[in-house]
Amino acid sequence: MKKIAAGILWLLAVLMICGCGALGRDIEVSSLMQKKKHHEAIRMLQGEVDTMREVSSFRLYLLCAAYYEVRDYERLLTTVDLMERRIAGGDVEIYGANLSPYPGIMRGYAYLDQGEYEKAVKAASEAHAVLERIGSRSNGFYTSQLIDINSVLGVAQANLNRFAEADRCLEVLKRREMGQGILGPEQHIAIARVYMAKKQYREALAAIQDPAARVSGPATVFYDQTFQELPKFFILTKCLYETGRIREAGEGYDQLLRHPQIKQVGGLYWPVLLDRAKIARAGGQDREAEAMLRDAVEVIEKQRSSIRSEAGRIGYVGDKQAVYQELVALLVAGNRPAEAFEYVERAKGRALVDLLASQDIRPRNTNAEQVGTSYRELARAERDLGVVADPVGGTGAEKTRGIAVALKKDLASQAPEFTSLVAVTGTPLGEIRDRLARDEALVEYYEAGGEWFVFVLKQDGIAVKRLGKPDLEKDVRDFRAALTDPASRDYLARSQNLYRKLIQPVSGLLEASRLTVVPHGPLHYLPFGALHSGREYLVDRANIRVLQTAGVLRFVRSKPRAQRPAVLVMGNPDLGDPRYDLKFAQEEARAIARIMPGATLLLRDRAKASLLSSRAGEFDMIHFAAHGVFDPEDPLNSALLLAGDAAGSGWLRARDLYNLNLNADLVTLSACETALGKITKGDDVVGFTRGFLYAGAGSIVSTLWKVDDRATMDLMLDFYGRILKTEKGEALRQAQRNARKKYPHPFYWASFQLTGDSR
Repeated sequence: MKKIAAGILWLLAVLMICGCGALGRDIEVSSLMQKKKHHEAIRMLQGEVDTMREVSSFRLYLLCAAYYEVRDYERLLTTVDLMERRIAGGDVEIYGANLSPYPGIMRGYAYLDQGEYEKAVKAASEAHAVLERIGSRSNGFYTSQLIDINSVLGVAQANLNRFAEADRCLEVLKRREMGQGILGPEQHIAIARVYMAKKQYREALAAIQDPAARVSGPATVFYDQTFQELPKFFILTKCLYETGRIREAGEGYDQLLRHPQIKQVGGLYWPVLLDRAKIARAGGQDREAEAMLRDAVEVIEKQRSSIRSEAGRIGYVGDKQAVYQELVALLVAGNRPAEAFEYVERAKGRALVDLLASQDIRPRNTNAEQVGTSYRELARAERDLGVVADPVGGTGAEKTRGIAVALKKDLASQAPEFTSLVAVTGTPLGEIRDRLARDEALVEYYEAGGEWFVFVLKQDGIAVKRLGKPDLEKDVRDFRAALTDPASRDYLARSQNLYRKLIQPVSGLLEASRLTVVPHGPLHYLPFGALHSGREYLVDRANIRVLQTAGVLRFVRSKPRAQRPAVLVMGNPDLGDPRYDLKFAQEEARAIARIMPGATLLLRDRAKASLLSSRAGEFDMIHFAAHGVFDPEDPLNSALLLAGDAAGSGWLRARDLYNLNLNADLVTLSACETALGKITKGDDVVGFTRGFLYAGAGSIVSTLWKVDDRATMDLMLDFYGRILKTEKGEALRQAQRNARKKYPHPFYWASFQLTGDSR
């Protein structure tokens, strides 16, 4: 959707050239949009909507286009709904165009910009059904609309890895009649975008270099030859880079970096900086590469995570993590571990912010209303930073950038933990180090482009080691296969293999009684306590806890242990199917309730998820003996399966945790079928445990695979028997070691891990 649909732009351009005064207001609005004065166009059009009883479908279409350009998707979608109602009322045609398909097209582009590809497919498919019902005879803009629809569908399907469906869109886009007249540029750019989304760069390059892709003729009245060519030139240069034409790509990237508006288009700016830095580093220009990578990180961290507009508009979804990976590798190579560590933490913070981008997270402090207002202002300022400003001015962008920086600083001081979930804030190395105990070592892993690094942080310093390029995903998968089969005999060899790769390179730095492990990627699925040196398990050497990032230490609460803690025990929830009953989980729940004086015990149909919303904050400890499922495809859909009622299904999903209010020193997730069979980025694990921490839990004990019902009961009773006498981490460690005497295979005891405060 090139600003406004190409067909309508062409007609308005001709009328403007001819000086036709009949169009009046429409030409005035279109002229404002052509000059990038989208906010002025919005004020004019929105004023009409607010004051007039009826505004034409076409005016609403122009308003939608303006909202699209300023990335105000909420108002865009609201205006699309209004436009759709006007069309349904009979206001359908203007200037030979049937407007009926445009609500679906507009929704498709908006969803594509935001990375909601399934919604984009649905919207574009609905637009296609409308277009086919209308037909081409009574609609002079049939071909232009068909290009828009297949452009959205092709990019969305490619990003969903449905390449056959994307190819069908390409077949439509390549038809000869699609590029007739002024539609040649639209046709070939749409083809290039779909190929970009498929990462078929040679084909994209051929499409973008086709002579028909050039804009020429009277249509240039409406095509800004600077900004409109910017995305097209990026596609060309990116394709040159990916097809090995490095010298030409370097020249192209340099030209893009000199463009007066490139800094205002963040979704293009950081990929240009990344690739240009790689070219510089390959040429031995490390200093120049580092400067560009640092700039790219700053751009990425200023962007609203929920807006990926250039991905939708160009078809290229850049990997933001690649910027951090390249910079970390460069800093490690330069023997600068402290700086590298800080960027590792920022990378993981960025990943969490992206994971939670679609969540409506509420602040959890007394000034929640003030924090919410600051956050909305920050979101608005950061959104405006992604909008191309008036090419004549440019001072507006600098002013907005200053406002955004001030708002983020203010928000971080008001609600630091909330801010860490919605923006990348970073944590100074010294602050992390100060939160470690004297007998504690923090071990953090990071993968960058296939190469693994391990950082060891203690009160007296930091060190980093290269681990090479082991296939840790396969190693973890094989180890877990052995662990989850209690009849297996090769688990020890696989355990020792991982110990050699992950622990041995830094074993001399780990002479500590406490270990804090910060995994990355597939290592989130690894039970570190079950790694074996050849003499002993790691759990025999140290009290181990796991954190999602080192920076979360700022928010881990150490709550004074009550002599008679208020305990909630929920066991064997009634899921409506006898096959899901957990006999020993129910016995476990009853036994724990007996150990913990005054505990509230809820079994079967009384173990309801709805109770947590109303009473969760009353308890110092919460124990779930229930099934759980982790969803690697949609991590925030991971859930504990509790009993349902009229208030809901009973699924306590990860996304629900971020708006739950707990006051618990400890939350235990026992006997959970976590179904972590698919080794992914670890977002499913991170999203769930981080949610409990944000909800107010001091510590979480959880499982990494479906555990044995009876062995879990024994281990949990031992754990709770110790919990009032010793630290939580040590209580779990001793319970695991005791369980091993009765159940030697790690299947029975190694699944449990502690996250958060270990004291």
